[in-house]
Amino acid sequence: MDNAREAMSNWIESLQAQGAVINADNTVSLTAKASGGTVIPLLHQRVLTVTGPDSEKFLQGQLSCDLAQTLASGSSMGSHCNIKGHMISLFRVITIADGFMLRLHNDIHDIAAQTLGKYIIFSKAEIAKPGDAVVGIGLQGENAAELAKIAVSELPAETNGVSQQGDRTLISVPGGRYELWLPQEDAVALLPELLALGQLGDSNDWLLSEVRAAIPDLRTATIEAFIPQMTNLQALNGVSFTKGCYTGQEIVTRLQHRGQLKRPMYRLKSACDTLPQAGDTVFSDSKENAGQVVVAARNEAGECELLAVVIKEQADNDILHLQAQDGPVATVEELPYELDPKMFEAKNRL
Repeated sequence: MDNAREAMSNWIESLQAQGAVINADNTVSLTAKASGGTVIPLLHQRVLTVTGPDSEKFLQGQLSCDLAQTLASGSSMGSHCNIKGHMISLFRVITIADGFMLRLHNDIHDIAAQTLGKYIIFSKAEIAKPGDAVVGIGLQGENAAELAKIAVSELPAETNGVSQQGDRTLISVPGGRYELWLPQEDAVALLPELLALGQLGDSNDWLLSEVRAAIPDLRTATIEAFIPQMTNLQALNGVSFTKGCYTGQEIVTRLQHRGQLKRPMYRLKSACDTLPQAGDTVFSDSKENAGQVVVAARNEAGECELLAVVIKEQADNDILHLQAQDGPVATVEELPYELDPKMFEAKNRL
């Protein structure tokens, strides 16, 4: 067994010893479910790294976010689009000592590396796939900051900020939460210290927090399904309309300045028996295909909470349903950020 696999095996065994069940889709569930997990293995996510002298220049010409702003804040959301402006991959872009780390869902890890790799050949930069060598831990709840201080001595001052200490990278993310990325062997050693203060949580705990923070995700089923603004990425500083050219920029910018956004992302809640999956259809009383699910999770009451891209006219004026046109009703919940109302106005194209 090579060192990376041995380290991953040790990490998995450490989690299993605490009652974690590792599922085939890389999600984590618990044998004895506790409420409000605060230390959450992020096995459903992975990272890519882009390093080298041209790393910023390369990503600036590919991703929808402004890398200058990312460097200033520490991290930001960002997407890689095809030439038609539809997202192939969706990241949290994180500054590190020698370049950038791109955190994304495990589902799209390989295709994201492959598509970015097509453009990097003439740049003095390289894409690496740390794979199992680097793992993530989510920290949330009332004592999230205390937990984070166990990992690094100085916390980021603001949301989206980054603190690095040795090989540990800590990111402050919306909702008073933190993501910690570190080598597996380091995670194994750190886990008992974290669990002395917090309690182990499962993947659903983290996904529920992501849904409530209205942070979109991309899965295999939704690759090339959405333009960035359809997932509210501009409200999360994940789209720049002033930085210049990047792949798909013409379509993205045209929608912003000359078009009308007809399908934004909504937060929905429903008393559904079956948890919706990414790519599932959202129905309305008057339309069989009113929208598409982005990500979903169960809440404390057993209800489904989800993010979905929905036709605005349907969401505003009709009753939405999951699973079928006569299926469970889905109510629209308030977003934690505001969307510019001008995006929904018809514009004079002359």
